[in-house]
Amino acid sequence: MQTWLITGCSTGLGRALAEAVLARGDNAVVTARDAAKVQELEKAYPDTARALALDVTDPAQVTAAVQQAEAHFGRVDVLVNNAGYGYRAAVEEGDDADVRRLFDTNFFGAVAMIKAVLPGMRARRAGAIVNVSSIGARITPAGSGYYAAAKAALEGMSGSLRKELQPLGISVIAVEPGAFRTDFAGRSLTQSAEPIDDYADTAGKRRKENDTVHGTQPGDPAKAAQAIITAVASPEPPALLLLGEDALNAFSSVLDAERAELEQWRDLTVSTGFDG
Repeated sequence: MQTWLITGCSTGLGRALAEAVLARGDNAVVTARDAAKVQELEKAYPDTARALALDVTDPAQVTAAVQQAEAHFGRVDVLVNNAGYGYRAAVEEGDDADVRRLFDTNFFGAVAMIKAVLPGMRARRAGAIVNVSSIGARITPAGSGYYAAAKAALEGMSGSLRKELQPLGISVIAVEPGAFRTDFAGRSLTQSAEPIDDYADTAGKRRKENDTVHGTQPGDPAKAAQAIITAVASPEPPALLLLGEDALNAFSSVLDAERAELEQWRDLTVSTGFDG
């Protein structure tokens, strides 16, 4: 039996993962900024679930959540950094305070959680860290520059962290979901207050009032949860796990385009060395 600590469990992928982990008999510390939204999970699984209030941008709450998890279940075997939200704006439109808040949650909050669980994992020479990113980090859509940047930062950190922790028996997986039928594009999505007309045909098309995708996304959160559980349990967990056929297709297209551009500019690239 493992103990999972999952952030952002009130809805969506985090909720589906919490339910799947508990249904298979593992322990789960299920968290949300409002603990009342996850209390029913503890009521349904009184012996294996612990519902806690957690705002990952609050250092005191981060420390308290990990301490309570370790005190209640003895350890944290798997940390899932799922807490986060979307923000849509042309780069020029982005409000500085909004952008800092986005990074505080989607990147620095995850870092704080990782630092809090690692002493225990290092002592046991075992554990797994799952950082939920987005295919947006790869495809960088117009209107999602700041969100893509926050998730790209999370992935870059995950890659280095994996190399640091692999010799210690701790795995690190970055997860890139495509479009899943969650609240991400609905209640959880924020955007710049004042759109600029010149971006109407690029970033503007992704504003909430123009987005018709919500509620029709192809991905099933319950299946995504099972995929994450399978990856964590693998003898050799992947560094990067894509979720959804749309994510796979988009990732492949980006790789093909990058390879083509790399070759197109090869001569100029290699021309920069010293002669002789």
